[in-house]
Amino acid sequence: MLELQKLNKYFFKGTVDERWAIRNLNLCVSPGEFITIVGSNGAGKTTLLNLISGTYLPDTGKILIDGKDVTNLPAYKRAHFLGRVFQDTFRGTAASLTIEENLAIAYLKGKKKGLRIAIKDKMRRYFREKLAEIGLGLEKRLGDRVGLLSGGQRQALALLMATMGNPKILLLDEHTANLDPKTGEKIMNLTTSLIAENGLTALMVTHNLNDALRYGTRTLLMDEGEVVLDIAGEERKKITVNELLERFSAARHKDFVEDRALLSS
Repeated sequence: MLELQKLNKYFFKGTVDERWAIRNLNLCVSPGEFITIVGSNGAGKTTLLNLISGTYLPDTGKILIDGKDVTNLPAYKRAHFLGRVFQDTFRGTAASLTIEENLAIAYLKGKKKGLRIAIKDKMRRYFREKLAEIGLGLEKRLGDRVGLLSGGQRQALALLMATMGNPKILLLDEHTANLDPKTGEKIMNLTTSLIAENGLTALMVTHNLNDALRYGTRTLLMDEGEVVLDIAGEERKKITVNELLERFSAARHKDFVEDRALLSS
């Protein structure tokens, strides 16, 4: 499904501030895997998602999706087979447009049709049906502008939009970080439901170590642009947060430092 081969990304290359954001990274992701990614600030988590999405292009290495080399493909050309939800609850949706207009943009991705022409009764029924499954009452507010919604409602809408059309890969970049714990749990329940329902392959960056082990099927712990630990299967089911931290310390000869991650655990 997704294969990263000897991927490298530098920032400020050729200057005194040059640093390695992703370092010789190799990763194979099988169809249907739900990978959680944790690491301290600057570990390369978001940079990794940006490389997969095409927001950044690597300095060296290859990115293959379904065997196709997309290494130098820009983000807009990857958009039809990638879905993404961001930490910022205003990204991924258009605040000045209505709920139904936002959903129509996602539903009609790649089709050249105006929104007013495209939004028919059949499409509205479909939107109401999908929104009703979320359980936030948004199916009754199709004409409301998205900027009026709460952060949790916007993230729920962004998730629904990102999964429309069954993308090959869903990228989640700390998408519950700006939500209160109760709302964050609701969004995570919706996330796992949509991933399972659509049989999606997903990569989720999180600062919450408990969530990293609670959700998904595989966990990566990153440091300085490298994957330090890659845990799946029975090993992952049995490991605790403390054991994860101990293994990180043994591998890197230093303590894991990420205040948000440790506090949330």
